[in-house]
Amino acid sequence: MSLRGPRLEFAVGAFLLLALASLLVLAIASTNGKWGFGHATYPLKARFTNLGQLRPGAPVKIGGVGIGNVGAIILDPVKLDAVVTLDIDSRYKDLPADTSASILTGGLLGDSYIGLQPGGDTQNLKPGEEIAFTTPAVDLIQMVGKYMFSGGKPAASDNAGQSPAPTEKPTP
Repeated sequence: MSLRGPRLEFAVGAFLLLALASLLVLAIASTNGKWGFGHATYPLKARFTNLGQLRPGAPVKIGGVGIGNVGAIILDPVKLDAVVTLDIDSRYKDLPADTSASILTGGLLGDSYIGLQPGGDTQNLKPGEEIAFTTPAVDLIQMVGKYMFSGGKPAASDNAGQSPAPTEKPTP
């Protein structure tokens, strides 16, 4: 009687178990370990003039710590601003009313996310309210283009309304 048959069956069984375990790990990683039963969230809105590369599902962070995700992005047909719905974990329900929101980028060319900066107001944002203070995404390509085509000097529109700097006279 040959032992090659049982060894082969064991190897195939072990391979299948490893494959199933890998699929399970992949499923957990793709859902951020929530299994569809994540923490309860509440919505906040924020209005931006420029989203950059922000996408639904992007993280919302305070001090680099994730507290939620971007739920939806729509265009306001009247003001033509992007309205972003933030799904904030209900554990962080006491955000001050003067909290500000900025679109930031992780690293030089990383993914965009929303960074919140809590204020000092005694009133808290309620579910569905809009964050009043927002900063749009910085378009790095546009900034580089402005700098390159203005010869390294600020463009005329950047100095609008400012008086020219006084020139120093050489001392004799």
